[in-house]
Amino acid sequence: MDVMQTEEQLKEMVRRKYSEIALQDKTENQASCCGTGGCTTEVYNIMTDDYSNLEGYNPDADLGLGCGLPTRFARIKKGDVVIDLGSGAGNDCFIARSETGETGKVIGIDFTDAMIDKARANADKRDFHNVEFRKGDIEKMPVTSNTADVIVSNCVLNLVPNKDGVFKEIKRVLKPGGHFSISDIVLVGTLPAKIREAAEMYAGCVSGAIQKQAYLELIEVNGFQQITIQKEKPIVVPDDILHAYLTPAEMEQFKNSGTGIFSITVFAQKPAEACCAPGCCN
Repeated sequence: MDVMQTEEQLKEMVRRKYSEIALQDKTENQASCCGTGGCTTEVYNIMTDDYSNLEGYNPDADLGLGCGLPTRFARIKKGDVVIDLGSGAGNDCFIARSETGETGKVIGIDFTDAMIDKARANADKRDFHNVEFRKGDIEKMPVTSNTADVIVSNCVLNLVPNKDGVFKEIKRVLKPGGHFSISDIVLVGTLPAKIREAAEMYAGCVSGAIQKQAYLELIEVNGFQQITIQKEKPIVVPDDILHAYLTPAEMEQFKNSGTGIFSITVFAQKPAEACCAPGCCN
């Protein structure tokens, strides 16, 4: 099958899934695995961190779909332009707005109409004039180059087949010296094929993940500096999820394999512009 066709099929599957999620409430989503539909009774949610104590938090915008708190680590300053990749109902955008203040600007990008509509409604209810939401792919952002001081994203890049393309776009859109803080799901070891290939688990943040080392190398080869893991936590997949995909023998083998699923929050910086001619740095 053509690679591009496969990527488009995966993206369309995620788009459909997250269109459904946008119409659910947080209780439905948090009873599931990143909104995949009631996949566990063992834990409240295996991915998300608690946002409720962060300034700017709005419960209406929190669909319980993240895997970290990237805005907590993003070093956002007053007046910054912040872009949130895969902005959903606007949760991270509103947290970022509390940091950047009235003098800054926050742009959320999402490729799902239902999410964009929900986020705009949440912003309108709060009369936020410096938060906007744009429809588009994060591999081809509807943003001019050298726009953002900070880019954040929460459990989104793992859903995108072309992760290298996303990091190239992040570098294009960041100002020289700008930085990102991204929370995402990565792997250590090989995830069983039955989990990786399951569509519900894909939209649920796990089987679209790549190896942790490969993820960090993608950031490095795209020319970012100061690459730092700001937070890392293991994701323990409950038995009642595993039962849906693996036989008891396969479950035992998986648990003893040393394979790990992790949420990481990664910081990196776009280099400042180098001198373009003799004497320009004087």
